[in-house]
Amino acid sequence: MPIKTHKIRIYPNAEMATVISELMDYNRFCWNKGLAAWNDMYDASLAMADKKLRPTEYKVRDELVKNKTDWQQQFSARVLQTAVHRLHQAWQNFFNPAMPDAHKPKFHHKWDPKQSFTTDRAVIVGKYLTLDRPHAASHRFSAIKMAEELRFTGEIKTVTITKRGKKFYASVNVLVEDTPRPAFYDCWDIVGIDVNVGHIRWNGGDVNTFTPRMAALHQRIKYYQKCLNRKRRRNPGDYRSKTYQRIKAKMNRAYEQVHALQDDLIHKFSHMIIKNYPAPCLEDLDVHRMMMDDKKVKGLQRGLFRRLRTAIEYKAAWHHRHLVIANRFFPSTQRCSNCGYIKKEESYGGKMTLQGDSIYHQHDVYRCYECGLIIDRDDTAVQNLIQYAAGLTPEWETVQR
Repeated sequence: MPIKTHKIRIYPNAEMATVISELMDYNRFCWNKGLAAWNDMYDASLAMADKKLRPTEYKVRDELVKNKTDWQQQFSARVLQTAVHRLHQAWQNFFNPAMPDAHKPKFHHKWDPKQSFTTDRAVIVGKYLTLDRPHAASHRFSAIKMAEELRFTGEIKTVTITKRGKKFYASVNVLVEDTPRPAFYDCWDIVGIDVNVGHIRWNGGDVNTFTPRMAALHQRIKYYQKCLNRKRRRNPGDYRSKTYQRIKAKMNRAYEQVHALQDDLIHKFSHMIIKNYPAPCLEDLDVHRMMMDDKKVKGLQRGLFRRLRTAIEYKAAWHHRHLVIANRFFPSTQRCSNCGYIKKEESYGGKMTLQGDSIYHQHDVYRCYECGLIIDRDDTAVQNLIQYAAGLTPEWETVQR
């Protein structure tokens, strides 16, 4: 049964906002104490040369519970449990070879831009969220109003409360019923998705991933960054004035708006693809090796390559779609979708680069010198991805001359 997450903005009153802030501080305290205990246990196991002394989730949890003080009784015990569980997951991700970008767990700071805590005993009724109240709590707990009702029906596993600026959000994990597995006997519609810098090309057209609104927000962010940099250069010893904090808050708000616009675009596009096509096909791009100069790196970072793929992957798993990931070395932009001819460096015209081939320096136009096909570069990439998903041979039906 899949677990789906619904992120909803919440509106706590003044007292509940204080409760949430204190729980976030307590969650950070439990994380840091757990990480310190984890490191101490690991160092002890190395010193004693005994693998049985190595830390685990349950050993660290029992150590923190054993050393609880009186002031900790006013906070929910589930915050400590979930903090240690997330620490265990962080270590697992760090040592997982399939997650090379996972970082080593580090201590959290009160100045971190994202503060949160997780509980598994929250109750949601309609548009109201109620947190679990310990017996020794000094505050009066009340229901927290949500911006909308929960979209999914099922068992609520966990609720994570996060704070961004002055806004609070609740991410609710719900265990939902599995959708019936569809059977495709009459047709097998395939959609090829070619992700580019600034736009996404697919069977049905083009989607702009860098809208004018995003461009205006990025220009605003650039202006704020220049103002902050000017203040740091003028007074490097003490630059955190009220004006500095106000400008930084505006910049963070602009970043949040850009992220919200990108999320809206990604989820609408991925939902449309998964709903209408049983077999989407994407490329496995190596974005790290595509990094070039600073200006082009910004374009790659705004291209939403990984975020779009992640959204399509988990939605395809939810709805039992047959997701095809093209091989990283599949020449989707070098292969002619009509005759299968692949351009190489030693072939006539050379390979297609950012400046086009060596004869026609046009980046957006693909010219096949075997069959004479002239087509948009992104269109031929989409057609090649469709042919790949339909079942090309391991040699990719290539014509190498």
